[in-house]
Amino acid sequence: MTTGRVTAAAWSLSAITVGVLLAGCSGSVSVGKSEPKVSAAKLATTVSERLAAQTGRPKPHITCPEDLTGKVGTSTRCKLTADDGSTLGVTVTVTSVQGSQINFDIKADDKASPAPN
Repeated sequence: MTTGRVTAAAWSLSAITVGVLLAGCSGSVSVGKSEPKVSAAKLATTVSERLAAQTGRPKPHITCPEDLTGKVGTSTRCKLTADDGSTLGVTVTVTSVQGSQINFDIKADDKASPAPN
């Protein structure tokens, strides 16, 4: 299957659609430390992969500012940045921890922020 380049306008529209699609999206990551924690980079990769799987589009650019500690209820805010510079906030919240596996929900904001001028 061939995937074409997504235009900035399509990503802007996709960012809004992603918010609707991710209302119930979840993920999990296994880590090998005494206190489970997902690095910011690994979290961003996992969120990007989940978004791509949910939308059927290429992986979006996601950044997460901090590691996610494996404690139920802990959350962090990541950011999806579209090709046109518009952004969409994404909240990642830990739902359960089973040994070294951290399970979390992913919820995108309802509205994208326009690109800076």
